[in-house]
Amino acid sequence: MIITAGKYKGRKITAPDENITRPTLSKVRMSVFNTLQSMIDFEGKSFLDMYAGSGIMGLEAISREFESVVAIEKNPKAAAVIKNNFKKFDNAPELFVGDSLKICSKFDREFDVIYIDPPYFSEIYEKSLEAIKNIASDIIILEHVDDVDFCGYKLIKQKKYSDKFVTFLSTI
Repeated sequence: MIITAGKYKGRKITAPDENITRPTLSKVRMSVFNTLQSMIDFEGKSFLDMYAGSGIMGLEAISREFESVVAIEKNPKAAAVIKNNFKKFDNAPELFVGDSLKICSKFDREFDVIYIDPPYFSEIYEKSLEAIKNIASDIIILEHVDDVDFCGYKLIKQKKYSDKFVTFLSTI
């Protein structure tokens, strides 16, 4: 996998085994960050990737000048790959290993952008949105295939890529 833009554009990272994660495609990553850039200035902003997989979304955020980036990953094998990937960057995201729903409930800070892309068909989108109620300050992005109840968040934009949707929400 290759970082698509920013100061680390072109840098390669390792993806975990495809049986463990489903990395976000480069065209989807580019679109997510291009859409975000039309909404907010990244400088001084924070980014949370709740289900980090390979860590690529956090690295894309750092590459594009987000000030602070946090990644959460539950799977120990995927987390080991992420740690290895993050070692290659001076200002790497902070990694938490464990259950995103539990970890998010313990944060005492807000995040400007929260990216939610759990395993498809895991039925935890609504639980994820509930878990971030107190830490989401601006934009929430969901990557999903199923319909999701946006649980009181405001729909900003939705794009379809093949069988998946990328949905941008805001806090109300």
